[in-house]
Amino acid sequence: MPEQIIRDHLRQIFSAALQRIDPYRMLLDHVRLDGDRLLVEMENEHHEIDLSAFQRILILGAGKASARMGRAIEDILGGRVSSGCIVTKYGHAEPLERIEVLEAGHPVPDENGVRAARKIADLADQAGADTLVLTLISGGGSALLPSPLEIKADGERIALTLADKQQATRELLACGADIGEINCLRKHLSGLKGGRLLQRLFPARSCNFILSDVVGDHLDTIASGITAHDRSTFAQAAAVIDKYGLDARVLPKIMHVLRLGLAGRIPDTVKPGDPALDLARNILIGTNHAAMLAACETAASLGYNVAPLTCMLTGEAREAAKFISGIAQDVRRREMLVKRPACVILGGETVVTLFGEGKGGRNQEMALAFLAQMDLDEERGQGIHFLSASTDGSDGPTDAAGAFASTDILERAKNAGLSLADSLRNNDSYHFFERIDGLFKTGPTMTNVCDLHILLVP
Repeated sequence: MPEQIIRDHLRQIFSAALQRIDPYRMLLDHVRLDGDRLLVEMENEHHEIDLSAFQRILILGAGKASARMGRAIEDILGGRVSSGCIVTKYGHAEPLERIEVLEAGHPVPDENGVRAARKIADLADQAGADTLVLTLISGGGSALLPSPLEIKADGERIALTLADKQQATRELLACGADIGEINCLRKHLSGLKGGRLLQRLFPARSCNFILSDVVGDHLDTIASGITAHDRSTFAQAAAVIDKYGLDARVLPKIMHVLRLGLAGRIPDTVKPGDPALDLARNILIGTNHAAMLAACETAASLGYNVAPLTCMLTGEAREAAKFISGIAQDVRRREMLVKRPACVILGGETVVTLFGEGKGGRNQEMALAFLAQMDLDEERGQGIHFLSASTDGSDGPTDAAGAFASTDILERAKNAGLSLADSLRNNDSYHFFERIDGLFKTGPTMTNVCDLHILLVP
């Protein structure tokens, strides 16, 4: 089968996953207005809210998909929306009529994020018992909603700054920490995360629509759990620093906050039993699993025998590439797991430990490492095609969602004189694939449910 047809199949399969997890469509499909009743009808849960019991409806949100979610809520509620504020990543905004949309930095927070966090915190403080708050949360909310902790501990005023959080974020991103570990530390340095937004909303009621971008769909990890109780502690946050040996590279002020928390001089994040939790309803509207199911359906319609393997792939991107490459060779040689023509789909979120100063993201790095495994194969990957891509359309600090790997791309790399080993050593997957037309670009997708890895063996 020609290379271009296979690449088109990969694009179609990935596109089907994006369509299934479009937050605008998902909200319109599952949330509707019936008179004064707001009805939420998900597959396994049903909720009804009497809007006549409230004087105001306030919309708050944070994440790469929050603006698109806001558009859906405005279309559903119309003039019933009193006001609101949403913060999203640069380039992910949509024009809304009643909800203010702000843009900020991701994955490293910036001053616009701080301003947005202040605005959202002020609106939360103004919410009363007569207010219904609809919160729209998606991946990226942690970086987009930086609220450096300001608190008094035994008469001592503790005030972190944006620079403190930026430095901690950069260190965590570079050392290979996973999203759960990153958010564990973020929550304990924030005035909004770890359920602290809910404490500011009290005594208002909230209904929180959440699009998951974390493996396992844990509510306290998605956007650092701004509307959920937090399972993590100051002790676990300090353990992250110890695990990666960051104590010498993280600013003394951050270490001081962690020590105060360990000593019980700073209140921990929100834990079960907090009265603010009783007024909150968290509803998961989209997951990586849902995206995988849609991808599987489309792959089957294209004539492939489909094997959805997991939606919980984690670990180093280049190690995961070796695992998937092994599956590819078993399918090609022995038809293990699934018969040809075969499609194997995995989801999840890997990490990259930075050794070089190149440009790329975890999906491009995975595709590059997969290509390196193809180069070691005695058949040089003949008959194997691979796409690794992020559902939010931006893989790391790049304009690509991910990259392709195939024998054709491997040959182009050889002809261009590119070194797989050097590019991996320098974490420079973007420039490698850019030179040989191997990047996969979607533009901002306005959604985010981790990554998809699609393997085709026709």
